[in-house]
Amino acid sequence: MGDIDLDELAASLTIREENQAIKSYQNTVAVSCPACDATFDDLVVCKENPASLNLSQQLDLCVGSADGQAVIFTHKK
Repeated sequence: MGDIDLDELAASLTIREENQAIKSYQNTVAVSCPACDATFDDLVVCKENPASLNLSQQLDLCVGSADGQAVIFTHKK
């Protein structure tokens, strides 16, 4: 998997949260994860390096990069 086209991907998603460290989107239209091809639940873009995530539930994660930023695709179990 090469760099992810974040602009193209984000255009299909619903923005959920943005702060100084992260920007998250909800996958409301069943877009496939570029890493595993399964539908993902949320996309988290890490705007700061390093960034910390506090997860409230156990998730499967796929990771990639877009424009030098880490991107995380969450899959609820």
